[in-house]
Amino acid sequence: MVRLITHNLLACHVKGCTSNNFPLVFNDAQVEIREADFNEDFLRGFMPKIEWDALVKGAKELGDTSLPEKAPEPGTETPEFFKTLHHVLMEIHVEEGSMKCPNCGHVYRISSGIPNMLLAEHEIGK
Repeated sequence: MVRLITHNLLACHVKGCTSNNFPLVFNDAQVEIREADFNEDFLRGFMPKIEWDALVKGAKELGDTSLPEKAPEPGTETPEFFKTLHHVLMEIHVEEGSMKCPNCGHVYRISSGIPNMLLAEHEIGK
């Protein structure tokens, strides 16, 4: 399933597409909100792995503007911040649509919540 926690880790891997290939851009996304169990410890541990600008951009593409433009400094996060982060990372699901590489334009379709990240033989870098 495509959630923003997953999207924040995906980049284009088409042969020769080695720069400006992250983050992928959402197009025609159909979003569903699904409640998920809240785990602040998990979020604290995951924070250093998040590409914040990409997360904020992806959330905005999906219609969510609840995140601050800049991540809070470590140790200054509030419980409200973690609840918002949880919602954005874990509860926003993209069911249908696509993600497009900002560099080469390759389109990765999303169907039934599953991104098709497979490449054709001629697109694979060796």
